[in-house]
This record gives sequence, structure tokens and C-alpha cells, in this order.
Amino acid sequence: MQALQLYDYLVFLIYFVIVAGYGYWIYIKKKRTDVSASHDYFLAEGSLTWWAIGASLIASNISAEQFIGMSGSGLKMGLAIATYEWMAAASLLIVAIFFIPVYLKNKIYTMPQFLHTRYNSTVAWIMAIFWLLLYVVVNLTSILYLGALAVSSVSGLNLFTCIALLAIFGVVITLGGMKVIGYTSVIQVLVLILGGLVTTYLALDLVAAHFGDNGIVKGFKWMTEKADDHFHMILKTDNPNYLDLPGLSVLIGGMWIVNLNYWGCNQYITPRALGADLKTARNGIMFAAFLKLLMPVIVVLPGIAAFVLHQEGNFQAEMMQDGELNPDRAYPVLLNLLPVGLKGLSFAALTAAVVASLAGKANSIATIFSLDVYKKVINKDATEKQLVNVGKITIIVSMILAVVISPFLGMDKKGGFQYIQEYTGFVSPGIFAMFILGFFWKKTTSNAALFATIGGFVLSVIFKFLPGFMDLGFLEASGFAVRNAQGIFEIPFIDRMGFVFVICIVAMVIISLRDQKKGVEPHGLEVDTKMFKLNPGFVAGSLIICGILAALYMMFW
Repeated sequence: MQALQLYDYLVFLIYFVIVAGYGYWIYIKKKRTDVSASHDYFLAEGSLTWWAIGASLIASNISAEQFIGMSGSGLKMGLAIATYEWMAAASLLIVAIFFIPVYLKNKIYTMPQFLHTRYNSTVAWIMAIFWLLLYVVVNLTSILYLGALAVSSVSGLNLFTCIALLAIFGVVITLGGMKVIGYTSVIQVLVLILGGLVTTYLALDLVAAHFGDNGIVKGFKWMTEKADDHFHMILKTDNPNYLDLPGLSVLIGGMWIVNLNYWGCNQYITPRALGADLKTARNGIMFAAFLKLLMPVIVVLPGIAAFVLHQEGNFQAEMMQDGELNPDRAYPVLLNLLPVGLKGLSFAALTAAVVASLAGKANSIATIFSLDVYKKVINKDATEKQLVNVGKITIIVSMILAVVISPFLGMDKKGGFQYIQEYTGFVSPGIFAMFILGFFWKKTTSNAALFATIGGFVLSVIFKFLPGFMDLGFLEASGFAVRNAQGIFEIPFIDRMGFVFVICIVAMVIISLRDQKKGVEPHGLEVDTKMFKLNPGFVAGSLIICGILAALYMMFW
């Protein structure tokens, strides 16, 4: 692969200077107006605009996982993988309408704080420790390592060098606090989208040129003709990718749990909207939903283009690994075909995605440790300045741990996106059940929440390994089980999530009603119907998003 040229490095350097310089300016400006207050540092309370909130949400969400992993899934299974992005747009609207008002009304700023307020300190502590371990050992480390792999494949730099440089860049952005992360995310998202669209343009133009045409419209037309099977959103049971995306479940099943848990119950994502008033928060989330509609154009279409070109005899050596096609090489291969300068821009876009995600994750780690561990257990009398300093130390320590741990993960990154989704799904159903009942059913008790936390994970493990002990062929007719590569009937992981969620909900209701009979008094949140009233602008925007989604699913059903 061709290494980056001088002009590519200059483009990247300009991007780095602009982001770092803008972030430093915001940090100095914030310092002058004061605020070492912990809520300002961790949440940028009252200072983020709707466009900064929306950009921060997307910048924290999009990383190498999408650019590399989702493009690879686009090559492997086609446009169907875009359901993660498009269903996220619908989920964001639900979070804005129903979840955010509950958080803001009850002055909840972190997810452990919600659990402590709604349930008890035991539930909050279990989840705080769990989230810290998950974010440091799995998420932060994975973002850093997979991002470095992608950057290394494009730049030609040593892998460990890329890990170290990304970590340093991430720390520079994160130490400024949520306000700096929020406003620099606007630049990051702009670069991410611009660079991503350049790569998509190249990919579609390459397809057109291969068949003797030119232009992206002709390229897209050739793609739909040569890879018709890659332009269906709802997969049938005989599709080899059905275990990953099981038909209608992406519309009316477990995919809702994936997205609502991620966008509405996640310390890494949700608090980006909790430092503003309700109207600003909702508008920011709606802006993120609009951006989500665009993401498959940036991360999925290049993968399908790479599939068509590979089928036509291109990139035979570049996309092979150990004698097999590795889908996750699709995006780096396309990036390396970009002309000098544009390659630097797309390289900056990829780096922007990784760094913004690192910053968001590190801030979440600092928030949970400072506000929910240090303040409540280690030093209950900690001042605002102490909390901010502890947060900064936590950011540096967690990033160092990620740098040290990441080379030993042994990640192959084959099918990386789907791998991450499946194993995140082991905990999502129980957590989401605990949150959703905690929001809207005041009788939910702490014992019920404990069952969802621990029992949800245990049930997920049981459903995962059940096919090894029991023939699930009786579920084939309903589409809830299909044969895997070994010929064994297996439940698609999205359907497993749905089953576990339903069981957790039923069990939580039974446990809560039993506790009520014993005289247990749950701590219900303050909720009233006025909280969910919408302004006309938000309603209009939401209807536009829903209309676009309906059109997309009908067009590519």
C-alpha cells in the first residue's frame, strides 16, 4: 500500500492544529469565566448549543468500529447493516421525547447516579464498578487498538506509534472537559463527514470507471445491478447473514434494545445532552438523528463498492488474509487509492472518528470515578476543584492503562463490528430492562433491578450456549433459529437479546409485586405528562426523519 505523502501529512497537521488550538481557546475562555465546577467540567452544564450536542453525540459514537468494521460488514452482507444507523435515528427521537425529560426533571447527570436515586447504593455501586471495568479494559482499549490498526494500515506507521499518538491526542482533547469535547466535536464531525464523503465518491466513481462509465450516479446504478443481493434491508432465513441480522427483528425486535440502551442508558453517550435545558437537548439529539441518516452513505456504500470491485477481479491480494477474504480490509484499501491531499483528508477523518470516541469514553470514565466513586466513597467532602483534578488524573491513568493493555488483546478484527455488537448484547437487555422500568413504573424495586443486572447476563450466556445442549430446530419455522456453519440450530443474537429482555421484564414485575406485599417501598422518580410535551419545530423535524426512514426501508426492503 502506498504511504502518505508530504501533502497528506500537511493536511493532517492543519487538522490537528485547528482542533487542538480551538480546544485550547475554549479551555482558556472557560477558565476565565470560571468554572472549575465539576458539573461544568464533566457535563459542560448549560454551555453547549444544540449543534454542539448533536456533533458530540455522533463524534463519540463513530469510530474505527464503523469506518472499518461497518464497511467490512457492508462488503459481507450489504446495505442491511445500515439498520444499526437508521434504527439509531428513530431511537434517538424516542430518547429525546421520553428519556431526557426524566433525567433532567430529576437532576440526574450520570448513569450510576440514576441507579442510586431510583434504586439503592448497592445497585449503583455494582454498575459503577462494572462500567469502569468495561470502559477501561474493553471499550477504551478496543477503540485505541482498532483505531491504531486502521491508522497504521493507511499511514504505514508502526502500530505502537499509532497507539501512542492517538492516546496523546485523545488526552489533549479530553483534559479540557466536556465543553472542549463538545465544541471540538463540531470540527471532528465536519472533517469526518467531509473525508468520509470523499472516500465514498472515489469508491462509486471507481465502480463506474470499471464498467466504462463515469460519475457516482452511474457507479451506484452498476452497484445495484451487480450486487442486487446487497441492497436488501430485511434478510430472509436462507441468507447466510441471517444470524447477524434476523429479518423483521431489526424493525420490531431486539434491534430496539441495542439502540435504546446505547443512546438512552449509556454513560458514554447519554450525558452529552444532560448539560443543557430540555429544548436544547432535544434539538441536539434530533440533529444527531439527521446525521445518522447520512452515516451509511459514508461507511456502508464503500464496502459494497469494494465487494463489486473484488468480484470483478480487483484488490485480490490486498483484501486477503491467511488465504481468506478479510472484509475489514475494504476501507483501508479504498483509502490508499485516494490522490495525494485527499488521502490526507480522509486519513484525518478516520483519526477524528477515533480521537473523538477516545475523548468521549475517557470523559465517561472520569465522570463515573470522580462523581460516583471518589465523591461518594473515598472523599465525601471533596471540593469542586478536587473533583476536577481527580477527573484529569483518571483520564491520564485510564489512557495509560489502555496503551499498555491494547497490544495484548489479540484482536483480529475480522467481522469486528458484528463481534462487538454481539458481546455487548450480553449485558444490554438486563440493563435496559432495569432502566425502562425504573423510568416509567414506580413500583419497580431494588431487588428487581439486581435480578436484571446479574440475571440478564446469566440468561444471555445460557441462550448463547443452549444450542450445544438442546436441539432448537422447533424454532426454525418462526425464524427464531437457523443453522449455523456447523449445521447446529442457533438463535440469532438480536433475538436472544429480545428473549432475555422480555424474561427480565416479567421477572422484575413479579419480584417487585412480591416486594410490595412485604412492605418494600420503592423510590419512584418524578414523572408527569407535561414533561413530554413537544414544540412544533421538534415535531416537524421528527416527522421528516420518520418519513425518510419509511421511504428508505420501503425502497430497499
